[in-house]
Amino acid sequence: MDPETMDARQMDARQMDARQMDARQLNTENEVRRIEAVRLRALVERDLVTADPLHAPDYQLVTPNGSVLGKDEYLGRVASRSLEHLAFEAITDVVARSSTTTVVLRYQARIALAVAHDVEEFVAWHTDLYELRDAAWVVVWSQATIVA
Repeated sequence: MDPETMDARQMDARQMDARQMDARQLNTENEVRRIEAVRLRALVERDLVTADPLHAPDYQLVTPNGSVLGKDEYLGRVASRSLEHLAFEAITDVVARSSTTTVVLRYQARIALAVAHDVEEFVAWHTDLYELRDAAWVVVWSQATIVA
């Protein structure tokens, strides 16, 4: 086989590999977007059977006021209704950046919370870091920043 034909075949193979990788990456990002939607719904519905395994054991939430809550404290507050999600939904496209073992999601969300009988409603930028652990995607970090 002449060198030009070989180079063309190698380039075609690399392009196909890149397209396959892009398709896998898009599938992964869409799967994590779906998981995030399930997680938000579970938090609003206080469905901790669903929510718990979607959060890594070392999960941390940075709240809009700068507090940091670990998984147990956060989900414990949700369970006890001392922090009640009345609404938690993406209001913009959920954009994603990913590698083979991490996905970062960013979107604006409408959030309504009942805290100590006070209802707070706001729009926030929400960022989540997901990691692939033991063949499952789990959220490791979340941060919400109120949109002024």
